[in-house]
Amino acid sequence: MARAAHVMTAGHWSGPAVDTVVLDHDNRHRRRLAMTGEGGLAFLLDLAEATTLRDGDGLRLEDGRIVAVKAAAEPLAEIGATDPAHLVRIAWHLGNRHLPTQLLGERLLIRRDHVIEAMLVGLGATVTHVEAPFDPEGGAYGHGETHGHSHGGHHHSHA
Repeated sequence: MARAAHVMTAGHWSGPAVDTVVLDHDNRHRRRLAMTGEGGLAFLLDLAEATTLRDGDGLRLEDGRIVAVKAAAEPLAEIGATDPAHLVRIAWHLGNRHLPTQLLGERLLIRRDHVIEAMLVGLGATVTHVEAPFDPEGGAYGHGETHGHSHGGHHHSHA
């Protein structure tokens, strides 16, 4: 079985990909996993550490071929606000609940959750259901990132 042990960041590889893997957000944080591309290429993802794969990244196989990573569309809630200050307030409430949130300038994306969506509407936000790739922020402690540090040993309360 072919083996991919190196991630090439989106924009830092060129040429045609031999195949493409389409993965949702949860399945883009991996270290070791047997995968099969859309075209049927079976390979082993075998990275040194768990890594968040981003849309457009390439997985370099041992023979030099590249498998492209594509972020799958997921059921999300798009959140809008009346002005930037209102959006910051909404983002604070999402962050306070440690909800993965994608920041898109004048709007936010979260996973659909009827309880959270009701809270947001109560805060005056607009909530629209969409299907889109989900790429939330990694967080101050590098959650889902390869450059941060773990949250282990760090304790705080939510008073």
